[in-house]
Amino acid sequence: MRLLTTTSAVLLWLSLAASADAETLVGVAAPLSGPSAILGKQVETGAGLAAEANGIAVKAVDDACTADGGAAAAREFVDAKVKAVVGFLCTEAIEAALPILKGANIPVITVGVRTESLTDRRAKTGWPVYRLGPRGDDERNEIATRLTQLWRDDLFAIVDDGTIYGREMAETFRAAAEQAALKPVFVDTFRPQLDNQ
Repeated sequence: MRLLTTTSAVLLWLSLAASADAETLVGVAAPLSGPSAILGKQVETGAGLAAEANGIAVKAVDDACTADGGAAAAREFVDAKVKAVVGFLCTEAIEAALPILKGANIPVITVGVRTESLTDRRAKTGWPVYRLGPRGDDERNEIATRLTQLWRDDLFAIVDDGTIYGREMAETFRAAAEQAALKPVFVDTFRPQLDNQ
């Protein structure tokens, strides 16, 4: 629901910014095939509903969550002369698309890519990219801040699941706890696929 609301707000802004006599065409980049297609279809449907409610035309293109798919989608958007592109759920696709879209001066609003470097590199690359979701480090820092406040007077352990996401979350919290003079009673990585776990 949040995605639909946010996408509606973006499309409403675009419709207000467009001239009254010209139809506004917005590109929607999403994985419409492959293992992420179920999420891509949700992005496409949400953008379509929001566009319909705001009188905006949509051109949906499959980025396949790959670099090749992202670049192909970007070229299609440039050829169609879209005013902006909304979507992109995968880092590989958006990073391949941005240089092409930048060259055509088409802004991109990502609904799912949380990679910190995407907007960190904006000043250096000139990529016209904006994100609707929080950065990955914003989530980790907020959790670390909250847990160090909540667990100040409690015993706690830090156990991660061995994934990159889990390790980064656990390490950010461990560092914040250390800064707050808190020490976990136990730190470990749980890997359920191993027999000894």
